[in-house]
Amino acid sequence: MTVHIHPAVDQGLKPESPSFSGGTLKCRCASNPVTVSIKGQVAHDHACGCTKCWKPSGAQFSVVAVVPRENLTVTANADKLRIVDPSATIQRYACSGCGVHMYGRIENTKHPFYGLDFVHPELFAESGWQPPQFAAFVSSIIEAGADPKNMDAVRGRLKELHLEPYDALSPALMDYIATHVAKASGVLKQ
Repeated sequence: MTVHIHPAVDQGLKPESPSFSGGTLKCRCASNPVTVSIKGQVAHDHACGCTKCWKPSGAQFSVVAVVPRENLTVTANADKLRIVDPSATIQRYACSGCGVHMYGRIENTKHPFYGLDFVHPELFAESGWQPPQFAAFVSSIIEAGADPKNMDAVRGRLKELHLEPYDALSPALMDYIATHVAKASGVLKQ
């Protein structure tokens, strides 16, 4: 059985370019596409199995990374952007024409990831962005309709691609969240 993860990783991970300094994300509209300028390299790129992230047709996982909020600027057709779910923690801005999620933003200043915007780096016109480093929320693909009997094969394929599968975020990001919560509660000193 061939397990497809995402078109950007199914043929193997492309290496990061040390000279990559950002670029332009573009939606899939043939005319008047939404474009978003990103300064710098992305971070914490990962394959995400959650049911909220945008995935291209046929993909079981999204590819999502973060950039500092101040490094993201909508440069064309901002009027086409709509928030997918206003009640969600991450406000995902999608193109009303093609449905592609262009970026996600957390407005809650107390959230550990406030100040980081979520992007789908496969939308870059340029190459050299950081490849995915791990896979998150792997079990969640079942909620999207994946057969639970195939999960061993999915996890095996992720490991073949050098994407350690987690059913939450990576240990480093989980530590970051826990540290933020501990500091906010006073258990750890700022």
